[in-house]
Amino acid sequence: MQRRTFERIPVSITARCYCDNNDYSGTVTNLSEKGMYISVDNMCFPFNCQFQVSFTMGSEVLNVPVNVRRIVKTSDQYDGIGVEVIEPPQLYREFVGRLRNTL
Repeated sequence: MQRRTFERIPVSITARCYCDNNDYSGTVTNLSEKGMYISVDNMCFPFNCQFQVSFTMGSEVLNVPVNVRRIVKTSDQYDGIGVEVIEPPQLYREFVGRLRNTL
């Protein structure tokens, strides 16, 4: 039985996470219409569960509001988060659709 409603697409997209007046860099390693996994550089927790992820899509910057659903901690640092996309912007849905069509 499949756990996810939408199958994840493997990617490697540089992203910025803006949360509680902090700016974190990371890499989106997979995404879908409703979520993504972001490998981050030592993110500090706890923080607000809702924040914004930004990444470049062609010549545009795409800002995607997200909710934290999973936190990954390796050794003594937080280095990954699984997030749910909140009301996916049209540009994000189109971007994911184009990625899915290239698979």
